Amino acid sequence: MIIKSIELSNFRNYEKLEIHFDHGTNILYGDNAQGKTNILEAAYFSGTTKSHKGSKDKEVIRFNCEESHIRTIVEKNEKEYQIDMHLRTRGSKGVAINKIPIKKASELFGILNIVFFSPEDLNIIKNGPAERRRFLDSELCQLDKLYLSDLTKYNKILNQRNKLLKDINYRPDLIETLSVWDEQLLEVGKRIIKRRKIFIEELNEIIGNIHSNISGGKEQLILKYEPNIEDIFFADELLKAKQKDMKLCQTTVGPHRDDMLFSVNNVDIRKFGSQGQQRTSALSLKLAEIEIVKKSIYNTPVLLLDDVLSELDSNRQNYLLNSISDIQTIITCTGLEEFVRNRFHINKVFKVVNGEVFENNDSNEHEEE
Repeated sequence: MIIKSIELSNFRNYEKLEIHFDHGTNILYGDNAQGKTNILEAAYFSGTTKSHKGSKDKEVIRFNCEESHIRTIVEKNEKEYQIDMHLRTRGSKGVAINKIPIKKASELFGILNIVFFSPEDLNIIKNGPAERRRFLDSELCQLDKLYLSDLTKYNKILNQRNKLLKDINYRPDLIETLSVWDEQLLEVGKRIIKRRKIFIEELNEIIGNIHSNISGGKEQLILKYEPNIEDIFFADELLKAKQKDMKLCQTTVGPHRDDMLFSVNNVDIRKFGSQGQQRTSALSLKLAEIEIVKKSIYNTPVLLLDDVLSELDSNRQNYLLNSISDIQTIITCTGLEEFVRNRFHINKVFKVVNGEVFENNDSNEHEEE
């Protein structure tokens, strides 16, 4: 699958933009704060209906505007799809596929699969469990519609249960309704735990070889799922935690507290790994993610690399660039030195200057029509 073009209207710092991509490697370069990442964000929106930054819809609409529009043309299995996204400062977003409005975000999933790699991803191991859960959820939600539905339900049930725990302080009679939310939490939560376990097992099958190659055979990386509670014990532990939950006014057990272990040569690198080990493992994780998406969808995802190369040494840069030669990639960077140095083939180059995009064509820059 590839993104053929993106049109933006009043999105972030773009008043109007139409940009056509090559099926291979596309470079967006320019100084910081010019709008390079905003183009990647629009692509991510088109695949997931969300911002990779977690921004609210109204935050991505151009300053002093009421609405924004993203139109993305995707080619998949020789078919063309037009994804239109209408973002509003007030009210929910409108999404249409081939000009037919959709009611649920899940109807969009599978048309455009995206793997997003930013400098923040290099810190997934150093940062807390929430980052690692976000990785699991963002990938599984793109690959598994049932998981997306379950995760949405689970978060709603969790919020309702937490609200009830607070309300019980003022109205003790409400305690009788707690079991209703417990049953729903258990039912959906168990499915989430099982699916995450399978996904991490699938990652493990792929990541070992990748990491061994990047580290020159010196390191063995193993991932391990660390569920807050095993699915078979969830009901018992939720019951045991009832008094504690009521005291703290929040749910203290469940998959919303899960984590994932990264072990290099039997050492937990979340706590004891060097920055180099953590970054190499994060790179291995992203490359394994690409392979899993390929296997799951029998196609290639679109890879978005947001200023990652400058954060990697030349060996890791080389490994990454050589690993992505067969998929459409859109890369942002401040300069082209890394590509020249690595003699990496580039299909299209765009210069981004203050919300305008110019295509480099035989050293002549012209605005992308």
